[in-house]
Amino acid sequence: MPGPSHGGPAGIPYPDADLLHIVRLLPPLEQARYADIRNYLQSTVRPASIGYWNREEFPRDVVAGMGARGLGELQLDGSSALFKGLMYVELARADVSLSALAGIHNELIVGTIHELGSDEQKRRWLPGLRTFAQLGAFALTEPAHGSDISRGLETTARRDGGEWVLNGTKRWIGNGTIADVALVWARDTADGHLKCFLVETDRPGYSAARIEHKIGLRIMQNADIRLEDVRLPEANLLPGASSFASANALLRDSRAWVGWQAAGIQFAAFDVARSYTLDRRQFGRELAGFQLVQQQLADILGNAAASLALMVQLARLQEDGLLEMVQAAMAKATTTRLARASVAMGRSLLGGNGITSDHTMAKLFADAEILYTYEGTYEINSLLVGRAVTGIQAFT
Repeated sequence: MPGPSHGGPAGIPYPDADLLHIVRLLPPLEQARYADIRNYLQSTVRPASIGYWNREEFPRDVVAGMGARGLGELQLDGSSALFKGLMYVELARADVSLSALAGIHNELIVGTIHELGSDEQKRRWLPGLRTFAQLGAFALTEPAHGSDISRGLETTARRDGGEWVLNGTKRWIGNGTIADVALVWARDTADGHLKCFLVETDRPGYSAARIEHKIGLRIMQNADIRLEDVRLPEANLLPGASSFASANALLRDSRAWVGWQAAGIQFAAFDVARSYTLDRRQFGRELAGFQLVQQQLADILGNAAASLALMVQLARLQEDGLLEMVQAAMAKATTTRLARASVAMGRSLLGGNGITSDHTMAKLFADAEILYTYEGTYEINSLLVGRAVTGIQAFT
């Protein structure tokens, strides 16, 4: 993997913007794999994503290519936590929607089935999911419950003979309209505990409607899901998901994962802004030659590097089994706050051209708002950190 170089496009030093040489922390085989996948994402996925984003269309051919490169099995292939995180960075650098698809797929769908599912459930679903030949949806959030979902979840599951009957509604569920299986969290009417069920999306009573006109993550097919007397055999209950506590580790890691996305979107903003300001001429010279432009480029890259360095330390904690929710919450809140600032500077540097997604920056500007909000809002994550450092709970 190249480090400092003057052989990049237009002779640019540090063509990959990795001033801290983070990629060199990977072992040689992972460095080689990283370089290959990064090249594919930048040469193929990034340019293709703009049209799909503008049309709010799901790119099945692109996702198939991601699957062919192992991006559907990062959770299971033995990769280091750092390599997996850097893959999320590079996915977000190419397109944030597709990084969300890969992250949710690995952290919450493949991860849940692998950690909490039965042997039969793993045999049935993991082979297809690992290649993106099949897609899943993680159905937790509801129309009236987001941040308070663990306490407020209203979807119910009741036993009826040898079956379970599910009723309720879910909202903002990624892949809800195109998934082969949904992991539905419901409250057992008998004991009040939250449990997770594998729901094949062709079962009677399952319906999903795509949420349209989003300002960001427009490739991700978020959906409203309705469950009306959906009947499931006992075998569809994940045996390891007997209460919401069983999902805490998965949700903690998923929250941390957004930090990698937030680093990636900032590197994307830097890439676009640097390229634009080197090519664009005003007052007889490149925009990149003006002091205020260089200051903003340096600030964007500084924010991105700080975010990435924070996530590298989180990867170390994950490898050592020391990652806690407070650290994931701090990382998510901090990196998405910096991402918001970085894409705002990037949009400014493109002037009027920063308003149209033809130049990519407007797409990044909009996608950053979603990162700031999902997997725990900025405010909720900040309050989790505040509670940890003061011992006082401020949000209930």
